[in-house]
Amino acid sequence: MAALFEAAGAGVYAVDAAGLVIACNPWAERLLGYAPGTLIGVDAHRALHPPAGAGSGLPAQRSILTDVAQGKRAGGDRAVLLRADGGTLQVQWTAAPLPAEMGYGPGVVVVFHNVSAERERAGRRADRYAHSETMREQAEYDLSEVTWLSELTLAMVSTLDANEALERLVRLLVPRLADTALIDLVDGPTHHRTASAHHAPGVLPDPQHDAAPLPDHPAHTQALTQVLQGAGTRNVKVPPTADTAEADLFTLVEAQEALIVPLRLRATTFGALTLAREAASPPFNEADRVLAEEVARRAALGLDNTRLHAATADIAATLQRALLTDLPTVEGLELAAHYRPAQRAAEVGGDWYDAFLLDDGDLALVIGDVTGHDIQAASRMSELRNMLRALAVDRPEEHPGQILRRLDTAQARLTLADSATAVLARLHPAPDKTWEMTWSVAGHPPPLLFTADGHATYLTDGHAMLLGLRPTAERPIARTRLPADATVLLYTDGLVESRTQSLDNGMTRLRHHAATRHCLPLPQLVAELALDLGDTRDDITLIAARTPTHSG
Repeated sequence: MAALFEAAGAGVYAVDAAGLVIACNPWAERLLGYAPGTLIGVDAHRALHPPAGAGSGLPAQRSILTDVAQGKRAGGDRAVLLRADGGTLQVQWTAAPLPAEMGYGPGVVVVFHNVSAERERAGRRADRYAHSETMREQAEYDLSEVTWLSELTLAMVSTLDANEALERLVRLLVPRLADTALIDLVDGPTHHRTASAHHAPGVLPDPQHDAAPLPDHPAHTQALTQVLQGAGTRNVKVPPTADTAEADLFTLVEAQEALIVPLRLRATTFGALTLAREAASPPFNEADRVLAEEVARRAALGLDNTRLHAATADIAATLQRALLTDLPTVEGLELAAHYRPAQRAAEVGGDWYDAFLLDDGDLALVIGDVTGHDIQAASRMSELRNMLRALAVDRPEEHPGQILRRLDTAQARLTLADSATAVLARLHPAPDKTWEMTWSVAGHPPPLLFTADGHATYLTDGHAMLLGLRPTAERPIARTRLPADATVLLYTDGLVESRTQSLDNGMTRLRHHAATRHCLPLPQLVAELALDLGDTRDDITLIAARTPTHSG
């Protein structure tokens, strides 16, 4: 208990019924400036609370014995004690009656803490935030800054469209950080205004309808040029321009001050963010500058990610287009194909079609889809497509099911793709000039056959599991004789399935559209089906064959 008494972290002393100190801990002696043992026996009220007129400058105070009656407690946070050296000590204190069984009469135990340093800090903090409205607003910004930056980042990264992301950004910056926000992106040797926002609607010109944008203020043009050439953040006081027939943009928005912050990541400058405030708004301070630079850093990171996605998609789309087959010329058949990449950068890569003649004059038609939408999917698609070509040409006497079974074995051993679907169809010309089709389906949507009278039906026979799942399993085939002026359509799932419609609904829509447009020329037909039915977030591939009008 003695050790705990000494290490209590607060001053503790006890007085008897006469007000004399009968016990104290080292903390009390140090805080009050008494040498060890010299506080014992001191009249606490006279030494620590001298009466008025004693020259201490402290207000008169009643004895604590008077305030603490038997069984009661007292306390306060604004007391001032007199130290042994004549100095003062601001304390927070509590007092409780001394237990009667100790034999000292109605005494008191006092516990006190030094609050002088904390009150000095609180006073300095109050002075610092009370001198202007700007600092009070900054204190509010500090409380919400992390949440706001998180919301801003989420708004930017939730789209891969750079222009849309920057439009979201400027709308979030106004009026939180500025009255006007502008973003200029580097475009080769020049730059162009990509996004803008103002706190009042209708003030800024609409770039979609205005023939020519308003010119920049000369001070902004100069600072913007410096930033785009590698300089750091510029703070520009905007002087009024001379009266001219044509106003500039900063005059229009009544800007008095602007921060021009580089959108820069590593050694690449993507553009610049301009934040402008009017005369009625507080001037930019250092906290505003730090926050603006953090926003610009996140915007540059988002732009870099968007460009990387776009570059990846361009590579995948280029690879995929390079592998799309030039359709062969086949006597008695009309062929058409259509490929449409996804509009979103990350959704390109796995679809393919193919058409090639075999040694006996038969035509092989292929449609396939490899799981994934990236360069890896496009690469594995090319491996699978080329392997299927080689297997079909190597043994032209095999039917489509046998060829797909050999592809199963190759895929399982060589890991051509994680998951893939395909349809392999073989069109054989009969002696009577009609055409017979044999096909096998590996986990892919079934072929669609529609005739000259508008009747459309799905060829659901010959269907089995995805490629590579069971390399030793026999694959079924199906055969049918194609009527005159009939069309066989092979397609990928992007035409019939999306996040907004089920596969059943999509296949029903495809059948109805094909039936009502069967008279269109084949290239126009496949292009319109892709345009009207396809999901723009996925790539779409179609290949179709049409038999001659008269069989004789």
